[in-house]
Amino acid sequence: MAIDFREFDKDSSDDSETDFNDENDIDIDGIDSENNDEPDKEPGSGSSNIEDDQDEDEDEVVKAIKAEKSKPRDHPPAIICEDFIVDISFSPVKNLIALANIMGDVLLYEYNNEETKLLNTLELHVKACRDVEFNEEGDIMFTAGKDKAIIATDVETGKLKQCYENAHEEPVYSLHCLGSNKFVTGDDGGIVKLWDLRKSDPVFSIKIGEEYVSDMITNDAQKYLVCAGGDGVLTSIDLKGSKIYTTSEEYDAELTCMGLFRSDTKLLVGSSKGKLYLFNWKEFGLHSDEYMGQKHSLQCMVPVTQNIVVTSGEDGVLRATHMFPQRQLGIVGQHNLPVECLDISYDGQFIASSSHNNDVKFWNISYFETIDSIIDVNHKQNKKKDMSNNLPSSSVKNASDFFSGLV
Repeated sequence: MAIDFREFDKDSSDDSETDFNDENDIDIDGIDSENNDEPDKEPGSGSSNIEDDQDEDEDEVVKAIKAEKSKPRDHPPAIICEDFIVDISFSPVKNLIALANIMGDVLLYEYNNEETKLLNTLELHVKACRDVEFNEEGDIMFTAGKDKAIIATDVETGKLKQCYENAHEEPVYSLHCLGSNKFVTGDDGGIVKLWDLRKSDPVFSIKIGEEYVSDMITNDAQKYLVCAGGDGVLTSIDLKGSKIYTTSEEYDAELTCMGLFRSDTKLLVGSSKGKLYLFNWKEFGLHSDEYMGQKHSLQCMVPVTQNIVVTSGEDGVLRATHMFPQRQLGIVGQHNLPVECLDISYDGQFIASSSHNNDVKFWNISYFETIDSIIDVNHKQNKKKDMSNNLPSSSVKNASDFFSGLV
């Protein structure tokens, strides 16, 4: 029996038509999906009974994916920009997304299933705006730029609340909010600084390496800040003690992105060689497990449930992976060029992705909760069937294209 997922295909992003050669369609059980004739069988071979058993034993996850593909996928239309988008960030409280571009501007868009509407264009930095984040209440937007400036802006009025000029000696690479008024920044030279909007100077400054600080993350307790570096080292900082807590072994690739899972007890770290490293929280010196995510560089990731992560990067494909147990789920979406960043909406309904094509696409991922619960109940796995499925948000017609990027 061949499963052809083209009949279930529901595109979750507008201009994402991708042409694939029909000759490459996966044939699950060795039978052409376009040919309903039974192959010749040796008498008494019993192959028909085997196929019947496989049909009856079809994976529950496959059934869930197929059921979702038969439903229309609602999503906002794509946003096409004139300038390269460096970072994106969803508001934590409403249907608002911020796009930071290479010119130093931030574009604020309101979105719904019918349209994306430009509300405001804020000219904040004189060079590329590298990171944009909202505080917990969504009323303040923090930005950091290549011009070494850090700016806090009132989201409602667009007025500046605070501007730290020359906040770092090197261009600022990453920014992470810690609450309503506190945030941390990391620069190209390995310096991390903690800031409080109520103060004019940083609370502390620590040098953690010689290369850029690619990403930073903490849990709800905010005792430790974990920093990924371009030098392949994972460094944790004791925020209350204002000192380095641990430094990991040096990995053979740049550490590019991070995500928390399992009620913040597990830390997943992506690398420029496509590997994923899993750490137990507070045990940042050495990973507890590792996975080969794909052959291409991983640029970004976003956790979508306690167990499922979506990653993307150099090949422009958004892939979903269930981590506990480890299992490839399929393609969430795709761009024609490398993906720069990902974010998830405040209600968990959409993922947004931006690529080197100056576009931002939205992918409806509401089906993940159903898939996650099924896998939690039933850990039975059939890799052959996994490889045949693209997720409901994807327009890829050939399932093999998902696995072509995996090792």
